[in-house]
Amino acid sequence: MICDYSTGFRPPEMVKVRPVVVISPRRRGSQLVTVVPISSVAPLLVEPWHYLLPDGAYPPARGPMWVKADLIATVALARLDRVKVKGPGGTRGYHVFRLTAADMRAIGAAVKAALGLS
Repeated sequence: MICDYSTGFRPPEMVKVRPVVVISPRRRGSQLVTVVPISSVAPLLVEPWHYLLPDGAYPPARGPMWVKADLIATVALARLDRVKVKGPGGTRGYHVFRLTAADMRAIGAAVKAALGLS
């Protein structure tokens, strides 16, 4: 998913549009989800709350992608959109990418580390 952090957040919080992993379960009637951002910028110092996605886990990426669980946020569904990708003949498509169970467990461990729960 793509999350628009451009309104309502202030530096050093996330303040732009960027890819995210939705980590909260679907709750009927809720308009909120918990997300962690994905970044192509490697952390200066890799900490337990950072997770390097395996190659190919996020197909639109042109290089390594890092989950930065120390920037966890709960956001409105209205901030989220699907990932825009170019299809054959220049057509535009919208996709939702799913991570493996192993990746989600690793991201869960990173979130716990960020919250001091591990």
